[in-house]
Amino acid sequence: MPEVKCSVASCVYWDTGNNCGADAIMVEIDEHADRKFQETINGEPVDTTHQDYSAKQSAETCCHTFKPKH
Repeated sequence: MPEVKCSVASCVYWDTGNNCGADAIMVEIDEHADRKFQETINGEPVDTTHQDYSAKQSAETCCHTFKPKH
């Protein structure tokens, strides 16, 4: 898995050095921000079949892996 940097320290997967410690990372288009996924990888919700081609820049995407720290 590539090194994934994340500056959202309020996420349970945030790790020292602004690293993401999740086993899987799901990125979707903003239009699907409230989408629920049926599949999981090591407990992380993912979708391995659906594809979108509408995003033209990173600002139009969001990370679904985020879980707030308690």
